[in-house]
Amino acid sequence: MKRIISVLSLISLFFVLTGCGKKDSKSFKIVTSCYPIYIMTLNLTKDIPDVEVVNMCDSNTGCLHNFQLKSEDLKKIESSSVFVINGAGMESFLNKVINELSKVKIIDSSEGIELLKDECHEEEHEHCHHEYNPHIWMSVSNCVKQVQNIANGLKEIDSIHSKEYERNAQTYTAKLTELKSKMESGLKDVSGKEIVTFHEAFPYFANEFGLKIAGVINHEPDDETSTKELKEIIELINERNIKSLFVEPQYPQASALAIAKETGAKVYTLDSGVTGEASPDAYINAMEKNLEVLVEALK
Repeated sequence: MKRIISVLSLISLFFVLTGCGKKDSKSFKIVTSCYPIYIMTLNLTKDIPDVEVVNMCDSNTGCLHNFQLKSEDLKKIESSSVFVINGAGMESFLNKVINELSKVKIIDSSEGIELLKDECHEEEHEHCHHEYNPHIWMSVSNCVKQVQNIANGLKEIDSIHSKEYERNAQTYTAKLTELKSKMESGLKDVSGKEIVTFHEAFPYFANEFGLKIAGVINHEPDDETSTKELKEIIELINERNIKSLFVEPQYPQASALAIAKETGAKVYTLDSGVTGEASPDAYINAMEKNLEVLVEALK
């Protein structure tokens, strides 16, 4: 509720400060809502002149679970030609903003993707923010669909560059298809299929590559793990003889380290792809690193 009130206040302040908010007519400006979408869009706009891609938030923000919208973020969105979102509920706190900025075209990259229910939501966890799990890009197949959705939207809105968007979509899709094949091959014969993860970033990943998430340390990254929850995870790991815990580089590792100390399980790092460099190859590099880690941990 506090965040909703804050967003509404920012909207009011934003229109007072910016007035009509004229767009720069010299370039086609694309604003993306979060880092994974930013990387996809960088690939789709490669070598296209007069097309600018800006991410709404800092590339080190991580998931938008507790993102606090600022006036400069609103200015970025309003000054854009198109706003590309992840969808699947990730940007639900922006609904009021999107309704107010009716002149900005919206591309929802999640269209047509089968969504998984957020287990946190199903358990009515007090800190849960989403009905569906929004980490859809962690399935490479879903990432391909997102790229196609964004490309189709950009071709329609910026038709003058339609051929370039299509060319780049085909190039990046080919790379993603190769990545998926490499990961399927690498994970096909690993023996330990059950994993314990830090938060709910990996269900789509697990579904695609035949893994089973036996437990989650923190359903939301801002949660504090209670003594009861720690005990339950420790008992589960011991009962199922799980040897590996997976944390994420973006979030604290204290709970996982405490669990590892009690169980003897080893802690590894998996990247959920929510932060990184502004490099078109960032997603592929992160997933290839995840493959290396999983093969080492589950061999």
